Amino acid sequence: MKQTISSYVKFARIIAMSKLASVLLLASIGGLVYLALNLNSNASDQSLTEATEVVEEFNEEEYDKIENGIHVRTGLVDAEGLMTVVSNCTSCHSAKIIIQNRMTAERWNETIKWMQETQNLWDLGKNQEIIVNYLVANYPVKKKGRRMKLENIEWYELEN
Repeated sequence: MKQTISSYVKFARIIAMSKLASVLLLASIGGLVYLALNLNSNASDQSLTEATEVVEEFNEEEYDKIENGIHVRTGLVDAEGLMTVVSNCTSCHSAKIIIQNRMTAERWNETIKWMQETQNLWDLGKNQEIIVNYLVANYPVKKKGRRMKLENIEWYELEN
């Protein structure tokens, strides 16, 4: 008798587990169908939105516009060699990295050599001298001094 009850309990558990598995399977399939239908409707809505967007026309005058001695698109100083720098340097990185790095001619040449060895920068040929001269003239090394002496400060001891 004990064995029959035990068998019945095992059988009931198996039936309950199979019902649970069936419910989970149906819920998963329903969720996948919902996602598939929902993604397709979103994709068609998005393509309609993209089709109605207005695209600005390319304005060549604005592309290389100079205002107050600054090339608007890049932020670089307008001087001899600007367009050589723009065409050779900004095709790989932002002009901001040029503006923030102020170096001597020797350091710029070392940096260019490093970019050629490690970043696949092409041989600049005669343009290298034009680029380095532009960079040294317009972004020279700034001597960094010490900060000003602190005055009128109330100092205090830190407690342990």
